[in-house]
Parts: sequence; C-alpha cells; structure tokens
Amino acid sequence: MRFLSKFYIDGFILSILAMVLLASIFPARDEAAEVVSWLTKVAIAFLFLLYGARLAPKEAIAGLKHWRLHLTVLACTFVLFPVIGLAARVLVPHVLTSDLYTGVLFLCLVPSTVQSSIAFTSIAKGNVAGAIVSATVSNLLGVFLTPALVILLMNTTGQARVDPSAVVDIVLQLLVPFFLGQLIRPKVKGFLSRYAEPTKLVDRGSILLVVYSAFSAGMVEGIWHAMSPWRILLLALVCCAILGIVLVSTGFIGEAAKFDRADRITVVFCGSKKSLATGLPMATVLFAGHPVGLIVLPLMMFHQIQLITCAALAQRWARSAP
Repeated sequence: MRFLSKFYIDGFILSILAMVLLASIFPARDEAAEVVSWLTKVAIAFLFLLYGARLAPKEAIAGLKHWRLHLTVLACTFVLFPVIGLAARVLVPHVLTSDLYTGVLFLCLVPSTVQSSIAFTSIAKGNVAGAIVSATVSNLLGVFLTPALVILLMNTTGQARVDPSAVVDIVLQLLVPFFLGQLIRPKVKGFLSRYAEPTKLVDRGSILLVVYSAFSAGMVEGIWHAMSPWRILLLALVCCAILGIVLVSTGFIGEAAKFDRADRITVVFCGSKKSLATGLPMATVLFAGHPVGLIVLPLMMFHQIQLITCAALAQRWARSAP
C-alpha cells in the first residue's frame, strides 16, 4: 500500500475495482449468490456490532440529539436529489432513453445507504454517531417516502406496495447488532482501542462484499448487454455529473450550516449516497410490467461510482484529519 501511495494510487480503490472485475468474470450465481448475500449481511451486522462496541454511550446520545444534522441529510436525500432528477428530463431523448431517464429519476428518489455511508464517515474521521442516526433514519423513512415520491413524480401502476420486512431487516441487521455492541462495550473497549486494525478490515471488507454482490447481480441479469457501449458511456457520465453536483452541494450546505469538520463529513457521505439494496426490491414492485433491468441500471451504475469516489474522498480526509 505504501508503494502504491507514492504513485497516488489508493489500494482500497484498487480493491473495489478488483471486485468489479471479479464479479464480471466470475459472478455469483444461484447457490453462490445466496452465500455471498448471507456473507454480506453477516459482515454488515458484525460491522455495526463493532460500531456499537466502539462508540461511547454519550456520543450515541449526542448523535440522536443532533437534529439539525439529520434534517440536513434528509433534505439532501429527499429534496436535493429529486430536484436534480427532475432537471435531468432535458437529457431525453438525445442522451437518455425514456426508460433510462425513469431509472435516473428513480435513483434520485431512493433512500441513502446505511452501511457504506457510516463506513466512509468512520474512515474519514467524521461524526460516526451522527452518521448512524442520519443514515438509518433516511433508510427507514425511505421505505415510505420513496414509493410516495415515485407515485407523485412518475407514471407507475399506482400500487406502491413495500414489503414490511424491509423495516424488520433494518432493525435486525443494523440496530440490534449496534445495541448489542453497546452492551458488550465495557468488556471489549480496551481490546478495540489497542487493536483498531480489525475494525478497519471489517469497514473495508463489508464494502467490497457489497460491490461484488451488486455487480454480480447485474451480470447475471444481463442488463449490461441490453445497451450499446455508447449509451452506457453516456449514462455513466450522467451518473458522474449527478454525484459531482451532490458532493459539491452537500459540501457547500455543510459549510453554510456552520457544521464542524466531523459533521460536514457526515453530511457529504450520508447526503450523497443512494441505496442499491433498498432500491432494487422497490423497483421490482413499483415498476411491474416495465423493463426493470434498464430502470435499475442507473442506480447500479451510480452505486459503483459513488463507492469508488467516496472511497477516495474518505482516504483523503483520513490523511488530513487533525
């Protein structure tokens, strides 16, 4: 890693690209996909167990009380993004097809990621407690807000049904491990303070598993072969532009709100993410009878771009942390 840093090459970004390449050549199928899915869930649950064990209760309570931060993140997720999505309508039909624009608008309506938002905030030395609350609230509210926004802004079947198990999954996979971590904190906090490397490995390892799992799903569905390379390139540029606008906007909003460095990092990482894990199941229900593969392609592409870009940002801020 030190050798690569001399050439301004980040080893974590290379690891993400390696997962993309691995999923392209050897995508997880059938039983293997189920195994990868369960491994990802276990890794994320263990990550939140470590977050709970590492976070002092006072910091967790402070995170809950920081309402200005949480409202700012929610506004970025469910106001700023939809406005950008609506403005992207001007790109039809020369840059985006009608189905691809539907996908771009849909990606702007899904909630923020939880795991990667918090992991990148942790890597960058941001406000982890605030990120846990903001990202989790965004994901929970998104179960209800995303279908409502889809009905309001799109022509769908009008029957937005979201499986209640999505809420149960968030509670069981994220909140329960976090509170268990809080309970065992008195016994393990000394070990975690002496050995920070295991937590760092879980941070990065869980993200790599998410990348491999998501990209494998796209390869198995064959959605990359449904368009010309030129159209895929244009879509990638649109996703990059959306992410760039949001990253600049969230940075400016954090400054304008006079947040400290840790909170500004939280706004950037929690306010700029979109959840593939939440978006894919919703799309299957909301767009029944439509080309779901093409509609979710922008979200899948944006997901990969945001991980690579935010990995670079997190590493950069970690190096400049006081």
